[in-house]
Amino acid sequence: MLFFHRGLRCLVAIDLKIGEFKPEYAGKMNYYLSLLDRLERGKDENRSIGIILCAEKDKVEVELALEDMGKPIGVADYQLLLPKEELKKLVQEEFNSFEKGL
Repeated sequence: MLFFHRGLRCLVAIDLKIGEFKPEYAGKMNYYLSLLDRLERGKDENRSIGIILCAEKDKVEVELALEDMGKPIGVADYQLLLPKEELKKLVQEEFNSFEKGL
């Protein structure tokens, strides 16, 4: 997802991941931010910011993955309002309902 933060005057890229954090996500976000800064950033805007949202994260793994990155990237975890199994069931039911409508 891509947003513009008016207060910070910068683009904000958000990458939502279903599973746990993997170090390669930081490299991919770094790539996205480089593209945004080179191709989309306005002359009066600040550098783009990246946020990686994961279901789980290991603090040490995140620190090591971001240690020498020069771009502003953050990693946060999120919690589902529904238990994982209940969410899977709900998604499957929606998928089945969609297929029947075709």
